Amino acid sequence: MMRWKIAVGMIFFCGVCTLPHALAQTKNSSTENPGASAPKAAANASLPQFEDVTAKSGIHFRHSFGEKELRTILEGTGSGCAWLDYNNDGLLDLYVVNGRHIDGLTDHSAPDGVDATNHLYRNNGDGTFTDVTVQAGVVGKGFGVGVTVGDFDNDGYEDIYVTNYNSAILYHNNGNGTFTDVTARAGADNPYFGTGAAWLDYDRDGHLDLFIGNYLQFDPAYRYYYSAENYPGPLSYAPERNRLLHNNGDGTFTDVSRASGISAQPGRAMGITVGDYNNDGWPDIYVANDTMASYLYHNNHDGTFTNVAAELGVDYGQNGEESTAMGPAFGDYDNDGWPDLFVSDAHYHRLYRNSGKPDGMFQDVTDHSGIGAVSGQYAGWGSGFIDFDNDGYKDLFIVNGGMSWPVPMQSILLRNSGKGIFTDVSAQAGEFFKEQIVGRGACFADYDNDGYIDAFITTLNGEGVLLHNTPPAGRRNHWLTLKLVGTRSNRDGFGASLEISAGGQHQFVQSGSESGYLSQNDPRQHFGLGQQALVDTLTIHWPSGIVQTLHNVNADQILMVTEPAAPADASAAGKRKLQ
Repeated sequence: MMRWKIAVGMIFFCGVCTLPHALAQTKNSSTENPGASAPKAAANASLPQFEDVTAKSGIHFRHSFGEKELRTILEGTGSGCAWLDYNNDGLLDLYVVNGRHIDGLTDHSAPDGVDATNHLYRNNGDGTFTDVTVQAGVVGKGFGVGVTVGDFDNDGYEDIYVTNYNSAILYHNNGNGTFTDVTARAGADNPYFGTGAAWLDYDRDGHLDLFIGNYLQFDPAYRYYYSAENYPGPLSYAPERNRLLHNNGDGTFTDVSRASGISAQPGRAMGITVGDYNNDGWPDIYVANDTMASYLYHNNHDGTFTNVAAELGVDYGQNGEESTAMGPAFGDYDNDGWPDLFVSDAHYHRLYRNSGKPDGMFQDVTDHSGIGAVSGQYAGWGSGFIDFDNDGYKDLFIVNGGMSWPVPMQSILLRNSGKGIFTDVSAQAGEFFKEQIVGRGACFADYDNDGYIDAFITTLNGEGVLLHNTPPAGRRNHWLTLKLVGTRSNRDGFGASLEISAGGQHQFVQSGSESGYLSQNDPRQHFGLGQQALVDTLTIHWPSGIVQTLHNVNADQILMVTEPAAPADASAAGKRKLQ
């Protein structure tokens, strides 16, 4: 049971409603923010702290790769996690994927994880969770890897898709606390080595489609390798082709991988992220490939995609080296309105700054931003853009761990200066960052609705870690969280672009599903606001093309915004005052 640790009430009106806060702190007084401002101003001593609350939360998750010793690339892949509100109570629940021993897959004398399952933890609203895996019917099957969550049938309840080795599971949410495996009926199986997957509405028809990243053609019988490697690496196996499943709107999917161009180039997909990199209103897909060029699939608006990674400069690192890419994430770290791209790597992470032109290049600013200096000594996996201190600038949280050997490593928290520079503040952000784990997946969310982003981390063959983000006393920054409900667009609002203006600062966020390594973050959109207790303007560009504008939105609340039925309604909704 080890973690590989080494010490060193809802109100609806005109498309907008407020949601209850469990454990929320919602004071608006600026006296809570002495010295705070939009740029980074507070001293490191006053940073929020990530506290390990795993034990008292009731989450007891132990990952298994199926054996007592790490001996194959399948076992070393690890697993992901996802936050979702499966029972619509306003509290985010946690789903974690697990590996397990599979007879005949490996030939080892000391199996582990024969009884291992995936786990669903229901949020009790008091900082604790209850394991409801069995009664919900989501124990999983086979060797689990990745997970993505989305309401594929627009019935108002979140469904779960799990990638496995040589199989997959689509769990339909029945709306009563239980799920049904509809994989075969829906045509959503994936008989390959699935890794990252993502829900997206690539054709903007109001129904979520499914992108599935596949890793490689793993042969468990192949054992030729040098002893220093511990097991055959990715170059020992042929790459696999990714897949795209089109949602037919009737509970079934059609495989359009070939027709869309997605399967034209085989790859070794690890993490997946979706974002509209050129702001044309259509979702694009970035695939982080292992030991080869990564792919950026540009959406051509006609049901097809073109890989433009090479021409935009996001296929390799800045020196043209092959990458060992793991967890990608789109995020506008410089608040210029154009989504940038971060890719965690087993060697050197990469931060690509978007040039701000629809067909322009990305610039590799890894070294200039300070990220290169904390890359070489770690093997990075799960990652995410999160504004952990709510100052209005997106920071980076990176989970590290050994690859071929289960070497524990420290995780990293990089603070965004607001001027394009990231600083390692791990040592000032909690005792967790002094510990070492064999990290893999990471998912980020405000699970207790207090306005600060928390984290759950999966470890390889070890215990998961729940981290609670606690701001320093008397130094809380303001925030706003939005839950989108699509009507003409897909119900999750995936693909929507959001812009806020507060006190002269502008921020931009795109709504999406999968991000990072095998995992999915809070489905709601979060903005840190610093001292600003009021958002002057909030603009939502829905996938349907409707633009909705709200004015004078109070900070420190979770706001549900429903897409208007028509553009005229959007204008009216934008003028309504919120309670």
